[in-house]
Amino acid sequence: MRIGLAVLALAAIASGCAQADGGQVAPAGGQQPLEAPPARALDSYATKLRAAHAARIAAAHRWGLRRVPLAAPPAPGKKPRIRTRKGFEVDGHRELDLPPVFTAIPTRDKVVFLTIDDGAEKDPAFLRMMSDLDVPYTAFLSGYLVKDDDRYFRQMQARGAVLNNHTLWHRYMPGLSYRAQRREICGMQRFIERRYGTRPTLFRPPFGSYERATLRAAKDCGIEYVPLWNAEVFVDHWEYREPGRRLRPGDIVLTHFRGREQWKGAMPDMIRRFLNKVTTEGYAVARLEDYL
Repeated sequence: MRIGLAVLALAAIASGCAQADGGQVAPAGGQQPLEAPPARALDSYATKLRAAHAARIAAAHRWGLRRVPLAAPPAPGKKPRIRTRKGFEVDGHRELDLPPVFTAIPTRDKVVFLTIDDGAEKDPAFLRMMSDLDVPYTAFLSGYLVKDDDRYFRQMQARGAVLNNHTLWHRYMPGLSYRAQRREICGMQRFIERRYGTRPTLFRPPFGSYERATLRAAKDCGIEYVPLWNAEVFVDHWEYREPGRRLRPGDIVLTHFRGREQWKGAMPDMIRRFLNKVTTEGYAVARLEDYL
């Protein structure tokens, strides 16, 4: 719908700029004449928008979606202020300026954010599907699961996914000392930086479990945000943190890199369930990093 409206608007502008003489439009006082090329440029841009929308329709059909996924609005110029969710604080959270722990982004945009944990399943069809549909997502990777397949995650990164920290060995963090937790987090920071050229600013603790020492270690390792989740999607069902069993604007959605060995379906089946629900309820999928 947004693309269609943009195309109509651009077409109207382009037709309004074109004049019978084909060369100029009458300029406002003190301005230079507007030549025809800008109108042609607008028409070219509208053509590209139409082609992109047509490709999205074809991709939705090819991957068996009930509806075409909605396009996310532009990234906000002014980023929302991210605070720790009430009840998710640790002792001294504010005084120590520890990274905020949150399950949703404060926004009025009707968007949700897809996040995928660990890196166990490496399904090429998943990469093709997400690229075809142009659906953004954020990956939280564990070193021991991704270390033997750099190529897969490099492809993921090249197609726009941001690779973030889910520790080296996916251990239960509150059961470890501060030093051990720091090794898990800082070690994964170095791992991602060496292999993929970026140092993450987002960290998700395994199982969503953390304590004060976890957040201290995360901060000391350069982490700025600790996003958890409000809903989780599987290949055959959804689970919700909030009562009402529904999505809300800004919800962070969790899923995992899993395939038929663990689920009753493949990752594209899970994405199909995810997109069918969010699109039917009028939500677009936005890029988490655009709001941070």
